[in-house]
Amino acid sequence: MKKILKICCFFTLLTGSLYLLSSFLINPGPVSIYKFPYKRAGLTERQAAEHLLSRFSYGATPGQVDSVMKIGLENWFNQQLNADLPDDSLNKRLSVYDGLKLSNAEVCSQYPPGFVIRSMAIKDSVISKDSVNKAVDKKAFNLQLRAYMDKKGFKSDQDLYKQFINQKILRAAYTRNQLQEVMTDFWFNHFNVSFFKGECAQFIPAYERDVIRPNVLGKFSQLLLASAQSPAMLYYLDNFTSVGPPATNLPKPKAKPVAANEGADMMMMGGNNDTTVPNKVKTLTKPANVNGLNENYAREVMELHTLGVEGGYTQQDVTQAARVLTGWTVYPISDNAYGSAMKGLVAKIGENNLAQKGYVREGDFLFTPNRHDQGEKVVLGHRFPAGSDPAAAYQEGVTLLDMLAHQPATAKFISRKLAVRFVSDAPVQSLIDRMAKSFTDHDGDMKQVLITLVTSREFWDKKTLFSKTKSPFELAISSVRGLNADVKDPYPLFSWISRMGQKIYYYQAPTGFPDRGKYWINTGSLLNRMDFSLALASGQVSGVKVNLNKITAKQQTQENAEAIINTYSKLLLPEKKLDQTNKKLADLLNDPSFLVKANNIVRQDKTVSTAVSEKPEVGASGDMMFMSATSDSKSKVAETVEKQKNNYEMFRTKRTAMQALAAGIIIGSPEFQQR
Repeated sequence: MKKILKICCFFTLLTGSLYLLSSFLINPGPVSIYKFPYKRAGLTERQAAEHLLSRFSYGATPGQVDSVMKIGLENWFNQQLNADLPDDSLNKRLSVYDGLKLSNAEVCSQYPPGFVIRSMAIKDSVISKDSVNKAVDKKAFNLQLRAYMDKKGFKSDQDLYKQFINQKILRAAYTRNQLQEVMTDFWFNHFNVSFFKGECAQFIPAYERDVIRPNVLGKFSQLLLASAQSPAMLYYLDNFTSVGPPATNLPKPKAKPVAANEGADMMMMGGNNDTTVPNKVKTLTKPANVNGLNENYAREVMELHTLGVEGGYTQQDVTQAARVLTGWTVYPISDNAYGSAMKGLVAKIGENNLAQKGYVREGDFLFTPNRHDQGEKVVLGHRFPAGSDPAAAYQEGVTLLDMLAHQPATAKFISRKLAVRFVSDAPVQSLIDRMAKSFTDHDGDMKQVLITLVTSREFWDKKTLFSKTKSPFELAISSVRGLNADVKDPYPLFSWISRMGQKIYYYQAPTGFPDRGKYWINTGSLLNRMDFSLALASGQVSGVKVNLNKITAKQQTQENAEAIINTYSKLLLPEKKLDQTNKKLADLLNDPSFLVKANNIVRQDKTVSTAVSEKPEVGASGDMMFMSATSDSKSKVAETVEKQKNNYEMFRTKRTAMQALAAGIIIGSPEFQQR
């Protein structure tokens, strides 16, 4: 009997173990087998939760710190790594944008660029060729084109760009999968393309949707290959034009070391009219070796996408890599513009015959073996032998990119950029080395690299708390989230973000926006940030609804300045000790000169874009740098106070106005502008 009992117990235990094992197999994904070392850094759980939200989201919403603590910090982070939380509310907001789901071909068909519409209008004799640049009556000319567009059923490409900008703002503000959206911004900036270059603009929505966002938490090599084959990148860095020489005229490149920073800020002009690009940058846009060879992408894929400027490559490696990538171009997307040059070739060969002839099609990417350099190439010591095998020719490029993705220099370069984004502007080398080891050990798996980062003592070090400066985009979105604002029309926020110095999707250089505080903070930006803060909190940003009474109903019982300031400090900066700062802010709120100036600001909706200052001036944390930016001369203030006495008295006695000012100056404070 005992023996039978033992056998039954054994099988019960075995069945339970198999069931438990099967649950892991059915539900794959990162399991919380680690603990965050925030206690060793002297942080409370609440402080740690706020720090986690400040770095891996676009800012906490009211009550979110408590909810993260309730489910557990590690569990929240795992949820974010899985990026599969339902987003029904966000999807409902996005459903009104019909252009977001279109393929590249559909975009070109429904939202053709201006030059295509003009060409078609000339062909259909709606306008004359001479009238394009010589039209005396521009209004009448534009009306003719508009009527032609309506007749053909075309939509303005600017409308598509507006939809795309709107979706970025809405996703950042409302998605529950915040880390995925933060990483989408990080990788888009890393593999930057720009609306500024019209040739690639049409393809940027699909580029972010199909190339960047799905791969942000996957393996780096997959993201690199997908970006290299996207029409947006092929046009932005001109690789779609790169053609090898005839097989009988193979080049013999000479070795030439490349300077450490050569090409770091190279801008692909492509017909743009920018006049501020340094001479050094402009000289790099035309390679001077083989006719038809374009080195732009080959240079940037090494310098900016993988190895970094200290990656150990030479100018010869750049040229050789460009030769490897010849024939990488765009599949025919449009009859009238993009890819149309390949249309005749594809038609001649036959769609069904492409593969057997050595052509490779992946979506809107096309490899054309007849345009590929068939000579021997050597990149970073790796030999690509000469030959005419079409299959091997395409594989050369895939092998090159995979090789670059797995270089030790790439692991360090990517790890450093991630550490700068999530830890500090100057991360310690020991953290970068551990992240690089994780990158190498896990085949470039971003989830594992981020786990290494977030479980490090450096991430939780008190010195890194609030050490990063929010970009204008981060400031705007964290303000919207912190005030639980309802964004009905996102585009006015884009105008404010641009005015504060960050015109998203329009950064011209392939470097992407710099990720350092000095770039964002200067005297002009401080004024614009304070203007935005006051306008948002007072409900003066068009399309954005803020209900301050609703979010502070439980906390606020008094109406004096100090009590109101304390209420919004706890709401927007819950774990910061701001006793002295709050007193200064309360004094500011009681200052007639500030109230008069704020009264003028909140009655306006300022949406005019301004450029970023080239010489930023940095203010220190907590030094109230925004106060000097909002003060006038004493005599001018006294005169204004007297003239607007009635407005001023009305302004001070209204509780809602005091709330708006309190929330506005907290958002405009240095403390809130750090993350």
